[in-house]
Amino acid sequence: MNTKEKIAALREEMKKEKISVYIIPTSDFHDSEYVSPYFMTRKYFSGFTGSAGTLVVSENEAALFTDGRYFIQAENQLRGSGIVLMKSGEAGVPTVRKYVSDILPKDGNIGFDGQVVTAETGRYYKKNAEEKNGAIVDIDLADRIWTDRPQLEHTEIYLLDEKYSGKSAADKISEVREKMSEKKADVHIITALDEISWLFNIRADDIKCCPMVLSYAVITESSVLLFADKNACGKKVLEYLDKNGVTLRPYDEIYDYAEKLPDGRVWIDEKRANFRLTGSVKNCGTISEPSPAVLLKAVKNPVEIENIRYAHLLDGIAVTKFMYWLKTNIGKTRITESDAANYIDSLRCKVGGEHFIAPSFDTISAYNANAAMMHYSADSENCAVLEPKGILLVDSGGHYFEGTTDITRTFALGEVSDEVRYHFTLTLRAMLNLAAARFMYGCRGENLDILARGIMWENGLDYRCGTGHGVGYLLSVHEGPNSFRHKLSENRPMSAVLEEGMITTDEPGVYAEGSHGIRIENELLCKKAEKCEYGQVMKFETITYAPIDLDCVDAALLESKDRERINTYHKTVYEKLSPHFEGDELEYLKKCTRAI
Repeated sequence: MNTKEKIAALREEMKKEKISVYIIPTSDFHDSEYVSPYFMTRKYFSGFTGSAGTLVVSENEAALFTDGRYFIQAENQLRGSGIVLMKSGEAGVPTVRKYVSDILPKDGNIGFDGQVVTAETGRYYKKNAEEKNGAIVDIDLADRIWTDRPQLEHTEIYLLDEKYSGKSAADKISEVREKMSEKKADVHIITALDEISWLFNIRADDIKCCPMVLSYAVITESSVLLFADKNACGKKVLEYLDKNGVTLRPYDEIYDYAEKLPDGRVWIDEKRANFRLTGSVKNCGTISEPSPAVLLKAVKNPVEIENIRYAHLLDGIAVTKFMYWLKTNIGKTRITESDAANYIDSLRCKVGGEHFIAPSFDTISAYNANAAMMHYSADSENCAVLEPKGILLVDSGGHYFEGTTDITRTFALGEVSDEVRYHFTLTLRAMLNLAAARFMYGCRGENLDILARGIMWENGLDYRCGTGHGVGYLLSVHEGPNSFRHKLSENRPMSAVLEEGMITTDEPGVYAEGSHGIRIENELLCKKAEKCEYGQVMKFETITYAPIDLDCVDAALLESKDRERINTYHKTVYEKLSPHFEGDELEYLKKCTRAI
């Protein structure tokens, strides 16, 4: 079936269930950012392949909501489908909730799969429906139409050794229990996969590029339960869990467990836990706040920090070798966007060796106008051939046992226009300005975003995304609660205070539709600087070690502080990487880290 036929089939099933509006978010049972093929329902019905978006279908309308990273991509993929693109965050565009409320008729019912909608969102729709004399219909209609739907898979679980994690599972559980005691919580149900995988020092491949375990966890004063697939656990994993006081239960038993909880106070984050699960907690009072695991895992411990620096060293070597290969072969050998993506992935594997696990996301390799789509994905069967002119944006990263990396570089492949050089130089200045920040403890990413974005605003430019996100340790490459952004919304409340040990990306950019896209991304480690009479001063350490392409820079646009910053950064890059290069590659490293 094509997209129109799929939507028509969905409407037929909606009629059978007396559903007026059906909502399909991009999510799984755990509110994950990225999902396994089984949960790609929104992609199946809409044809839109971006990682974020919500499809809303009524009797006469179908609308796809997504954010500024995907506007260009969504317009292309929705063309001819009959689905209207709703550009979230743009003036005059309603939120998903407002849109649903507006189109819901009197006596109308709202339908969704309650396992992939958060409790908070589900309750909002329940109230919305009741106000119009309707109700919620909790049902997954995809199974009736998606006949070749992939199976829900549980892959082999492996341990992250404590030489990498820095703490045992028992130590982490103890820290969570301390926070539970402060909140007077009798039971803590954890549903977010990154939090659970971090807590128990376990990893798997249940979601592509996100090495986490499909699971739920429950902590009480006297017990710890992990709801996961026992068949995915080998002897070593089972022994480790037992040693750390963890009892394994079947994955699907979480709902029965929740229903049978006795009176008490249950800590469950209703912004992350799904609607059906929280509805199963019937006899208890609830504490709806983020799990303490969110902040505990975001603040990397000393062992993790040293490991992460090593991961970035390996990553920097791979990226520099890629840069040398690209610059040497462009115009001499046929290279497509897909070829470039595959090559940088292969270099990470080769350089990383036994340290490397997998890419941390699908590599973005985008030539010229394609790079204006922030999350462009090159199709190996139909993608651009690189020419010795213009620019190539490569956003890539790796999962190593020592941590997770995320880096973007934009490369000149030959002659570039004055406009491209201008935009690249502004992006460089913005990235360097944020990295050089010194600020008082207590600041959040919202306070610092302007240090990068302000340079764009001064020149009549902006970008439709945040400036940076937290990075997990062999978990999701996008991790909260720390970030750099200036806009708040119902789905993106205020981020956390920036703590020593947090790692956040610094990635401003310029995206000119139909022409080019530019992004430069490094990772920043938050650290304490000196104390003063006003309190604790904080700063950042740049932990990404790879050259920035000086062939794109208009040096006349740089201020003296910009020159000093880029030269200092490149000096560090050369000192870190040069012992690992020789011959022509070493000479190239010297050239591309030269002082300007």
